[in-house]
Amino acid sequence: MSKKASLENKFERSLFASRWLMAPMYLGLTVALAMLMVIFVKELAYYLPKTLTLTADQGILAVLTLIDLSLAANLLLIVLFSGYENFVSKFDFDTGADRPGWMGKVDFAGLKLKLIASIVAISGIHLLKVFMSLGKPNTGTDISVETMQWMVIIHLTFVVSGVLLALMDWLAPKTK
Repeated sequence: MSKKASLENKFERSLFASRWLMAPMYLGLTVALAMLMVIFVKELAYYLPKTLTLTADQGILAVLTLIDLSLAANLLLIVLFSGYENFVSKFDFDTGADRPGWMGKVDFAGLKLKLIASIVAISGIHLLKVFMSLGKPNTGTDISVETMQWMVIIHLTFVVSGVLLALMDWLAPKTK
């Protein structure tokens, strides 16, 4: 083997090994998931004693808050598992029937679509919460028309971005 080939081989091996620099980031995302769980429990503990005194609108807003946190946690899990398996290493243990069906099957294109779909859902829920609280006293949402317009524009930007990403992923294999 020539000296150049040996040097190239070592360089490529070190590049390949550098993927492990992502592992601490995925560990950090695990900590972020625990943080979301604590916030979820805190919100649940806040609303639970008020259950019998909440109006229907307040109850729906409380549930939407919990759904919003749950979607964010689901998104975090998808990024955590898919990112680790796509960019660092496959999981080497047998999880049996408990293994989620999508795990190990979500490639980078699928991850992008799941990510944008989750962002659209989270944005939509947040927008719905704001719409529902408009004109209601003691909701803590005194939002100007301009702010509301920007929220709708940003949400629609997420929607259009998702559609364009899906279209690009659909068109990519057809261009060969």
